[in-house]
Amino acid sequence: MDIPPLAGKIAALSLSALPLSYALNHISALSHPLWVALMSALILGLLFVAVYSLSHGKISYDPLYAVFAVLAFTSVVDLIIALQEDGYVMGFMEFCTKEGEPYLRTAHGVFICYWDGTVHYLLYLAMAGAICRRRRYRNTGLYWLGSFVMSILVFLTGNILGKYSSEIRPAFFLTIPYLLVPCWAGMRVFKQPRAPTCCTTHTVQEEQSRALLQRPADLALVIYLVLAGFFTLFRGLVVLDCPTDACFVYIYQYEPYLRDPVAYPKVQMLMYMFYVLPFCGLAAYALTVPGCSWLPDLALVFAGAIGQAQFSHMGASMHLRTPFTYRVPEDTWGCFFVCNLLYALGPHLLAYRCLRWPAFFQQPPPPGPPAHHKKQQ
Repeated sequence: MDIPPLAGKIAALSLSALPLSYALNHISALSHPLWVALMSALILGLLFVAVYSLSHGKISYDPLYAVFAVLAFTSVVDLIIALQEDGYVMGFMEFCTKEGEPYLRTAHGVFICYWDGTVHYLLYLAMAGAICRRRRYRNTGLYWLGSFVMSILVFLTGNILGKYSSEIRPAFFLTIPYLLVPCWAGMRVFKQPRAPTCCTTHTVQEEQSRALLQRPADLALVIYLVLAGFFTLFRGLVVLDCPTDACFVYIYQYEPYLRDPVAYPKVQMLMYMFYVLPFCGLAAYALTVPGCSWLPDLALVFAGAIGQAQFSHMGASMHLRTPFTYRVPEDTWGCFFVCNLLYALGPHLLAYRCLRWPAFFQQPPPPGPPAHHKKQQ
């Protein structure tokens, strides 16, 4: 997969979040939740105007350039919040976590901020850099789309259903556009043409004629998908209070974080059960039956979604902000870490396989017209 260059201008603009957040943190008027929400909306609006004024040509070519520029700025803000909550920096975003969005101070909130401030930030720079140079970024965009949607759905739902539901402030409603942006951006990304492949008709026919047992890598991926599907179903039943002994042992001895009243882990497991479980079945089918051209795109989306989700879930399960009774016990760290790491790694291997060797998933060429060997009378 061709990695696009990074956008230097957006990187420089996004770093203005550092002095701006430090200055805003020392304004006493921002001690009220309403003022925090209004100031945040004003800053994002002014930032959009600045980006539009400085990069009108790039926005005319692809409006997502402005979206990535604004989101890169918010990614730096999220990284500052995460570093501050873990005690690495001080005096920057205390007004936001105290009066604006107190749920960002949870272990889950800290780790989604880390992911947004690192992985999403690099993806924004890469996609903006691709727009500057008129290059494709469809694969990068699909990975970001899955990661972004999973992050925001779990976070918003957990805020409403969890113990912080009574602490929702006006700044919470600024996240509503975050539900609309992925829909619009996702449609634009999906409409982009796919990168051309160098597979010949002979290569496609030869690859698709091989049975599953003749493709060891695909067989291993199918086995992984079956096991991941069972693991997904099992953890979904665990958070739904299944009364079996296996579920009881697992939630108390292996992943007690699933009982945390913040509700993020429970929502995450239900997201897995309702969306990742069907994906495992569809992906296993596509690895068995040739010509499923939709799998490469779907694999990228779910690789991003599961990567973000597992990073936040694993980190929050062991973070000091999680109460001790809900943290992973020390004697089960190994089992917890291996199972969850493999769960996150598998979709990435699947996406890599689809992009690196796409011949099996391409539509088979139409049969040619029958040859006429007899002379016309």
